[in-house]
Amino acid sequence: MSTTARHWQPTRPSRRYEYLDNGAAIYAESFATIRRDSDLSTIPPAAEKLAVRMIHGSGQPDLVDDLVIHPDLVPVARAALDEGAPILCDAFMVATGITASRLPAGNTVHCLLRDERVPDLARHWATTRTAAAVSLWEPYLDGAVVAIGNAPTALFHLLEMILDGAPCPSAIVGCPVGFIGAKESKEALIALAARYDVDIPYVTIRGRRGGSAITSSAVNALASEAE
Repeated sequence: MSTTARHWQPTRPSRRYEYLDNGAAIYAESFATIRRDSDLSTIPPAAEKLAVRMIHGSGQPDLVDDLVIHPDLVPVARAALDEGAPILCDAFMVATGITASRLPAGNTVHCLLRDERVPDLARHWATTRTAAAVSLWEPYLDGAVVAIGNAPTALFHLLEMILDGAPCPSAIVGCPVGFIGAKESKEALIALAARYDVDIPYVTIRGRRGGSAITSSAVNALASEAE
């Protein structure tokens, strides 16, 4: 940065629009609006703040209609994070959306997409780099909290690893977004316990919706009760 830029002082532009510009007030009114506009009656009481944060992350009050929340998700995930469990993310956008100050034990957040082994694994297995990176989670996986918000292949790959005997995470936030495989990967997560007798607490969104913002919002809600 040049010396001129470093010492330059900005001025506020002339106020021409009426809008709320107090950060704390915006935050409070956002959550109040969500509660007014969303039907949270089907959400378990322990998961209400989780649902509210996920709606906040998407801007879609009707998201609640597609949420599927395991009854044990909130207490199990929160206990794991309190005890220092790592958080494993499929994308850097998910990882950067997790608020460090909300993490109760200075939990480590991992995204291994840039590991030097990933390109060769993806090529050898003829899969996506995101799925290949999931295989590198195995040393951290036991008791971890998993956050998948981008790649359906990552969620499918994780489930296949677990069914092949990999350690089980404590909880899965499984909300990949997209048109190819997103719906199917989330239905596979929902059916995991009934089909394979592997019962891992999770939250997901039926259909194509998902993404980094919703996923990191869910992790932030699980990390701390505070709104």
